[in-house]
Amino acid sequence: MITQKTDTYDTDNDCIVCFGVYGIALEHKIKIDKSATALAMFAVIWSVYALASGDADTGSKLLEHLGSTCETLVFLIGAMTIVDLIDRHGGFSIITERITTRNKITLLWTLAFITFFMSAVLDNMTTTIIMIMMLRKIVPTVRDRWIFAGVIIIAANTGGAWSPIGDVTTIMLWMRGNVTAGSLILYLMVPCLVSMVIPVAMAMRQLRQGALMLPPVETTTPLPSGVGKRFSRGVLCLGVAGLLFVPVFKSLTGLPPYVGMMLSLGVVWIVTEWIYGHRKLNISEDSKHRVSQIVKNIDMPTILFFLGILMSVAGLQTAGILSDTANFLDRSIHEVFTITSIIGVLSSVIDNVPLVAACIGMYPMPDVAAIAASADPAYAQLFAPDGLFWLLLSYCAGVGGSILIIGSAAGVVAMGLERIDFAWYLKNISLMAFVGYVAGIVVIFLESILLM
Repeated sequence: MITQKTDTYDTDNDCIVCFGVYGIALEHKIKIDKSATALAMFAVIWSVYALASGDADTGSKLLEHLGSTCETLVFLIGAMTIVDLIDRHGGFSIITERITTRNKITLLWTLAFITFFMSAVLDNMTTTIIMIMMLRKIVPTVRDRWIFAGVIIIAANTGGAWSPIGDVTTIMLWMRGNVTAGSLILYLMVPCLVSMVIPVAMAMRQLRQGALMLPPVETTTPLPSGVGKRFSRGVLCLGVAGLLFVPVFKSLTGLPPYVGMMLSLGVVWIVTEWIYGHRKLNISEDSKHRVSQIVKNIDMPTILFFLGILMSVAGLQTAGILSDTANFLDRSIHEVFTITSIIGVLSSVIDNVPLVAACIGMYPMPDVAAIAASADPAYAQLFAPDGLFWLLLSYCAGVGGSILIIGSAAGVVAMGLERIDFAWYLKNISLMAFVGYVAGIVVIFLESILLM
């Protein structure tokens, strides 16, 4: 292990990270895809480490980190494929068509709760896209639609934070053993629900400024050519069941979650192939939505972004820079609620994936012996598996992204689809999101006193 690091080496990596984070945060300004920046940062950090440290074992360390990173990437590829398969068969329209109310207040609460629970199963970006596209059909005025969209962003982010498969950050923490599915649901579902309900209640006041009833519209969405309702509903049920099966599989076998995701994808693939091959469907071969075709359209820039970010953080961890940062925070703050709350606010500006990845590298999970030998065993216990720090991090990194519209994938997607102005969101939605965020932290604090 390398124990000596020169000041120049630390400075070089600090500069690389600063430029990288700047490029990622301002990709729309500089017009360079954040995936390209993340990949370049990953390669440069490891190159600087190899040249400056003289560590002959750099290649082995790189390969070790690449293996754990690829577990997360394989999991995401499987999940993205299943979600896209459901969407291609019109499965989500079965849910959205059942929303028939024309009362704005009732519709607001309905959409918020649907988004909250849908995001816990799907990723928050996909959920936001589905809900925004539905909004366009049923809410005609731009002002009202932006308010609804703001609530959907908050609900999508809060819904993903309490589920092991609801957000990339919770997937990372769950797959690496920092948290378990049971603890995430048990301790974070209520705080996340509170952080969603309060902003929705605040948004009601804005909707009451105009007419409370929406004009009648046609909400029925035509299914893809040749796909009947029975087939569409079957793909929806099969896909959602496959996603929900993954945490169960991990609990039963102890195997990494990506194995369960591959099993679910394999079963979904086999069933849909059998239907296309053995059932008489009025569909041309080009119109069949086979998994083999969907896989070709996977969002590879997003996958490469995660690869670059996770491997960049792994490089900083190998160099010992993250442990130095953790030691500084422990000495200067030494309080997990403050540390994670700051991280949550930062996630409204900086992508929460690198923030959470950095925290995983900064705070290795201590075993029983390490906790006992610590100068402050009670504090060290907070970083054990399912410790308070990791639960707070799951909540803060996910929910904090709603404070600014650029702070989450859900916000960026809604901003692009609806052309929501940054300043408008800051004026009308940010305060609601922040109040909900703080309220959820208060609930976790109460849980830590009463339940933990």
